[in-house]
Amino acid sequence: MKKELLMASALVSTMGLASVAEAVTATMSGHHDTGLQGVDSDASATDTTSVTNNSSFSVSLSETTDGGVGIATSFMLANEGIDGGLQTAGFTLTFTDGSKIDLLNGGNAAKTHDVSVPGGAGKADGITITSTNSAQTGLDFFGEDTGIGFEWHSAADFMADGLKVSASYSADNGAAATGSVALDSSWGVGATYVTDAGDTALTIGAGLAGSIFKDSGTDPTNDSNGFHLGLSAVTGDLTVAVGYADGDKVVPGSTGNGEKEVTDNTVTKVGVKYVTGDITLSAGFTSAEGKDSDTIGTKGTSVDSTDVTDAGISYAVASGVTANLGWKNTDSSDDGTSETSGGTSWYVGASMSF
Repeated sequence: MKKELLMASALVSTMGLASVAEAVTATMSGHHDTGLQGVDSDASATDTTSVTNNSSFSVSLSETTDGGVGIATSFMLANEGIDGGLQTAGFTLTFTDGSKIDLLNGGNAAKTHDVSVPGGAGKADGITITSTNSAQTGLDFFGEDTGIGFEWHSAADFMADGLKVSASYSADNGAAATGSVALDSSWGVGATYVTDAGDTALTIGAGLAGSIFKDSGTDPTNDSNGFHLGLSAVTGDLTVAVGYADGDKVVPGSTGNGEKEVTDNTVTKVGVKYVTGDITLSAGFTSAEGKDSDTIGTKGTSVDSTDVTDAGISYAVASGVTANLGWKNTDSSDDGTSETSGGTSWYVGASMSF
């Protein structure tokens, strides 16, 4: 018996040593934000001040084969940020020519090439727009995906210096479309071009996407589709960026917005950022309009709109530690009538990242 125990211990030790020697490379990253948020809502006579916290913790795994192909994936242990959920990646294969392909949960290629437009700082949120206002405010409000698909990314300088392109497709995951619509499949393409104009670095990003939805059988097939185009110019410490998007959006009932189809939705974003030493000043403006309809497959006629103005100051206190001061004002209109669900909010706090 003693001999068998010794053999078992040796086997376990050997397996442990082997697993360590053959382990993939793991890296960790994340952040924790904490601060005070104040809200002055047009829908309430009472101003509120509350403590707000946002945290994330993610793990990335990677390894390279003997043939030089990189294999990577990642998962999140915690994400209490804006999207409020965990993000688990599929596999990313990076090839020796610099191109790569994301398999499973790859996303939509149109979203990959959004141009970043400066805005506020910290989490100056808390203003809730009424659920009947369906105007979409992001440049990538279209371009859904089922996760069962791929996204291919070219290497740098694809066919021209400074050009990168991507393409994606996702397939039907079998989700039932009974009382509400369900996503069937999607596709997307995008490109980013980087060049210099004298002392100014220019980045141009564009994307085009379409998502097909299936329904309960009483309405025709519907889809989300659209395009976005953006330009960012960096001259020294000054960044100026603009973005525009146009398209249609299917909003399933499970989102809490009611089952709608938002058509002729447009979004315009402008922003500016200036860095001086450890201080970053930023401001942005977003204007969005869309026509919504409660009948899927039928275009709406009345216009919903949302305008957002935000500004912020960030100060690099130490390595990985940033103090933030943010402010935001939101105005909205539902079916062409000004509503009382807008207001202003502010934020003061700090972020620690690793």
